[in-house]
Amino acid sequence: MESSSSNPHVTLEVREEYPYPSHVYTPSFVTLKLSGRDEYGIWKTQILCLLESHGMLGFIDGTLISPQTSNNVSGKEKVGDHETHHRLWRRSDALVKGWIIGSLSKQTLMYVAERLKEKLDQERIATDFSAKDVWDELQAMYAPAVVPPELPAVVLDTQVERYREEAHRELYKAILDRQWSAVEEMLVRRHITVIDKITNNGNTALHVAISTSKKLEFLEKMLGLTPENTQLMNVRNSDGSTLLHVAAIIGNTEAAKILVERNPDLLLAKDNVGHTPLAIALSNMHTETARHLLKHINTEEVKDALFSGTSGDELLVTVISSKDFRLANDLVEHYRVLHSDAVLMAIAQNFPSELNILDCIGAGIVADGVDIWMVASIVSIERSLPSASWAIRERKRDISLFEMFIRVIVAVWPFVKKRVAIYTDAMTLLAYANILAKEKKHSSSYHHYYKNPILEATRQNSYEVVHGIVYLFPNAILSVNEDGHSIIQYAVINRSEKVYNLIYQMSEHKNIYRTIKDYSGDNLLHLAARLAPSNKLNLISGAALQIQHELLWFKEVEGFVCPLSIIQKNSSGETPQMVFTREHKDLVIEGEKWMKSTAESYTITAALIITIVFAAAITVPGGSSQDKGIPIFTNNTAFTIFAISDAISLFAAVTSLLMFLSILTARFAEQDFLFKLPTKLIIGLTTLFISTTAMIVAFGATLYLVFGQTNSRILIPIAVLTCLPITSFVTLQFPLVLDLMSATYGRSIFGDKRNVYSWHKNLFI
Repeated sequence: MESSSSNPHVTLEVREEYPYPSHVYTPSFVTLKLSGRDEYGIWKTQILCLLESHGMLGFIDGTLISPQTSNNVSGKEKVGDHETHHRLWRRSDALVKGWIIGSLSKQTLMYVAERLKEKLDQERIATDFSAKDVWDELQAMYAPAVVPPELPAVVLDTQVERYREEAHRELYKAILDRQWSAVEEMLVRRHITVIDKITNNGNTALHVAISTSKKLEFLEKMLGLTPENTQLMNVRNSDGSTLLHVAAIIGNTEAAKILVERNPDLLLAKDNVGHTPLAIALSNMHTETARHLLKHINTEEVKDALFSGTSGDELLVTVISSKDFRLANDLVEHYRVLHSDAVLMAIAQNFPSELNILDCIGAGIVADGVDIWMVASIVSIERSLPSASWAIRERKRDISLFEMFIRVIVAVWPFVKKRVAIYTDAMTLLAYANILAKEKKHSSSYHHYYKNPILEATRQNSYEVVHGIVYLFPNAILSVNEDGHSIIQYAVINRSEKVYNLIYQMSEHKNIYRTIKDYSGDNLLHLAARLAPSNKLNLISGAALQIQHELLWFKEVEGFVCPLSIIQKNSSGETPQMVFTREHKDLVIEGEKWMKSTAESYTITAALIITIVFAAAITVPGGSSQDKGIPIFTNNTAFTIFAISDAISLFAAVTSLLMFLSILTARFAEQDFLFKLPTKLIIGLTTLFISTTAMIVAFGATLYLVFGQTNSRILIPIAVLTCLPITSFVTLQFPLVLDLMSATYGRSIFGDKRNVYSWHKNLFI
């Protein structure tokens, strides 16, 4: 071999010992960036193949060491040749070191460089680190530990595990404290990554960060440390929850935005029980997060994956169960069709209560029982059912200018606006749900979608739902339950007066219910004679009012059925009256006890008031003159108020006492609970209230006579203190009086029996 060197022997030796294949393209040999322990085995194999194939293996296994670390220059070798020898070794070593460093990830390289710098400083070595230093450091970091013969493998594994657990605890605490510098330092120095599972339930550092912090900058930095080639879809805890699942659980909208932008496929990820992030957000009632996730659902493929089948229906059911009808309307827009009756069933179970008169005016509806169905669902119905447009136009013309004026005024009231918004949102959702149930289905299968919901709506007394279903499915009015009871029969059994009132909107079908019987031979009056369900009775205060309510139902149905049905017997040989007596025997006893205990309590109160005001009438304030016996304050206005108030209190208390005594001595037949007994109780409570109020006014006038002659300002605290017991009585006792008066003399619980649905009476044929 020839060489340009003056010393051929040395040149040949250097070229053989220190090869320098700088033309090598390393990515063709090392295709993996080393970023953690999992990649170390494959990475090491590729690096060893590269080095061995080019004769460079000695630079990492200690065979080819630096000439400066060997013995002094021998006699055969000159000092200049030794320096050239060392320079060529450093050049080849730098090439090997470059190969190794170039195959490391940024995070791993920074970590290794930092550790080597610390070691070199500690050992006070002025020279730079070699390829072997880098190799040995990587092997110490990632290679499986070699167990010495005297140290069991179990002990070594335990030590390593304790080290990692300690590092995980420190990282967990730093994330909770949102100390980014501490988090970054631990990730670099402690040989852990953001995808390591650091909690007992398998949460990674990213899971913990998303569940504990809503700071956008902190979350972005944490996600920026995710190892290369890591798929966010695969970062899960022991529950199978992805990072987006955790963001949905706690309502971390900021984290959800970042995650969906990085990987939209996370929207379709399911945990171990099959829940998507959207389902999790909806079930936890995180409306803002759910709305943001809905914004990113903009392809038909994603919509079909999320909103099809029973799982899609369950999403709507979850939102409806939380009574967020506005969000449910936003969600239902993504549906093409419903796959079960679950959605309509949820609407029937959670439909809001009917609007009162003030609410109806605020919504622009005539407060005479006119159905709000058409007004609430104008958009949805008009688009899907052009044949209904005539009804919409008729309804719009019915709204007068006065109503529109009142509507503008009332609509600014926050509470009224909220109630009206909830109600109209529910009506719109009902319209959409009915249309989706009808979409792309044969008419022969409609009953699978409306049968159970319309029966549930009947049980819940949600006549809006019943009416809405019948609007699109006219045959739904003929639905029967497992006992063979129709909608009207079922309404009577469950005391659903609003649904029962639909009977007056029927034409010839109305006559069928006058004589209809079930499998037990019970006609409609027999069903009304049954005891109402406990959940309906519990809505009424007091056993006496409960039996009165039952009597009102019995009398109402009695006036509707044919006269022959009143005395008809069922299969058990009982007439409706016999059924009523048997079913309500215990309730009548409870009503008697309630009336007597109430009368006894108020009797004592009335007697005490009589005693007090009678004594006050004899011993007038200030006394009387010795000559004529005329009260001293006769000509004083306050004394006149005292005298009048005391007299009113005495007479009212006596009347109240007599009413309560008459209740104690009265009979307690079933029919007496309808008007007789409630009337006595109303008179007794009303007069007792008048008596109490007059007594307080008389006492206030007395205080003013005694202490207010020289200081008229004392009238202010007297007036305030006088209002206190009166207000307390009105708050605590007057609601009972109102309930009694409303049930006995108020508007019928069955409302107006006129044909208020005449604009679509063809539905009830």
